[in-house]
Amino acid sequence: MTQIVPRTGMPDVQIGKKEFAKRFRDRFFDPAFAKNKKAIAEIIESAWDGYDVYRKNPKKVRAGKGFADPDLMVPVEWLETRRRIMAAEARQKNPKSPNRILLINGSMRSDQSCPGEMSKSWRLLTLAREEIAKVKGFEVEVLDLSLLTSQYGRLIHPCKACVSTAQPLCHWPCSCYPNFAMGQVNDWMADIYPMWAAAHGVMIVTPVNWYQAPAGLKAMIDRLVCADGGNPDFTSTGGKDPQAAKDLEMKGWDYPRHLAGRVFALAVHGDAAGVENLRRILTDWLCDIGFIQAGHKSVMGTYIGYLGTYAENHLDLDKDEGTQDDVKTAAKSLVQAVRLMRAGKLAQPDAGLHEARPK
Repeated sequence: MTQIVPRTGMPDVQIGKKEFAKRFRDRFFDPAFAKNKKAIAEIIESAWDGYDVYRKNPKKVRAGKGFADPDLMVPVEWLETRRRIMAAEARQKNPKSPNRILLINGSMRSDQSCPGEMSKSWRLLTLAREEIAKVKGFEVEVLDLSLLTSQYGRLIHPCKACVSTAQPLCHWPCSCYPNFAMGQVNDWMADIYPMWAAAHGVMIVTPVNWYQAPAGLKAMIDRLVCADGGNPDFTSTGGKDPQAAKDLEMKGWDYPRHLAGRVFALAVHGDAAGVENLRRILTDWLCDIGFIQAGHKSVMGTYIGYLGTYAENHLDLDKDEGTQDDVKTAAKSLVQAVRLMRAGKLAQPDAGLHEARPK
């Protein structure tokens, strides 16, 4: 087998200590930190050392049984996220566990931050949650992505596209973060992966932002790439070794779809353009990762207050009983699909069939 060597040659990104210290101090612009000047300087020295020698994951333990290389040292935080995902998957597959639906608010708008007003997506999600709550035997978990803009320390770091180097380099769960050397911490995806793994059904309620998904929703989607073909064995690629990953992929990769078989519903809304575009994009994405659409009525796209004033948009939703009913119907469709799926009466028709070119 011919070895395919990773391509390199982009500009050096290392910064000097002076610039590092400036960027670090910028976090303490508030004059209230003036009394902590000496302590901040001491912390900068420690942070610079971690950056300069690149201590990405300073705490590691031996991988242990079940891994290709049980003696490889693995980041403790990756192992913990993996453990939580496995526990969530076990609950999801347990026939005695309650039906579980994950409701996702894709809007970045919140009355707890600059907009000063709640999002219509939140109102629509609340209608869906109330509808599901009427049904016995169902649990609902809400993932409110508006917390990315309204709550301290909530972050979804961007995907680095490791999968484009080689599929096995993209680990399940993602091992790119946290990166303590770069200050890339508090990655919310460590909590979000188990939410998806635990769900039997997922419903996304989102607005259109300039013809596309809101930034937070798109960031989560990108980081979920590891759920579709991602490598569950950190040690099989020696960690993040691109050459080892390329070699492994060229030997043949089985492309595990870690979230396949779940069902989904969508509610996409806008005020001027792009609804159909985003509805189709999200539907295609969820189908691509192995989800099953919960019927025709489970996916909807609509305009609320079409080309009207933004100031009146909530009044427009108040009057739009049709949209409210459609969201409730989508939620009901999801409930019925989850019941059928768990009873073995709804399955992916092409499950188990060979894909010549999985992606």
